[in-house]
Amino acid sequence: QVQLVESGGGLVQAGGSLRLSCTASGRTFITYRTGWFRQAPGKEREFVAGIAWSGSNTKYADSVKGRFTISRDNAKNTVYLQMYSLKPEDTAVYYCAAALINSDSVTNYGYWGQGTQVTVSS
Repeated sequence: QVQLVESGGGLVQAGGSLRLSCTASGRTFITYRTGWFRQAPGKEREFVAGIAWSGSNTKYADSVKGRFTISRDNAKNTVYLQMYSLKPEDTAVYYCAAALINSDSVTNYGYWGQGTQVTVSS
């Protein structure tokens, strides 16, 4: 069993930055691939970034490439999403999730956090 808790969201002006954290409980967390997803009002949840348990095999949505960086510290059971050059269209609830396979599909992630709100003002 894996439990995930996100933190670090907030209100930021366009062009600003935020770092989200996802801290897990459960000793098997380090074997999971971890992804960040987001959901804006009225829209479907979408993949943002993913990282393998080893810290390799990172993947990003085209909309955030070059602006967001995903990383993990397995000693702290924590995955981070560093977000730079934020845009109003990045406004959403951001969720971290864990999966046993290499995937960017929502349906393949079995463990989810409660989400953290990111609001980017113009």
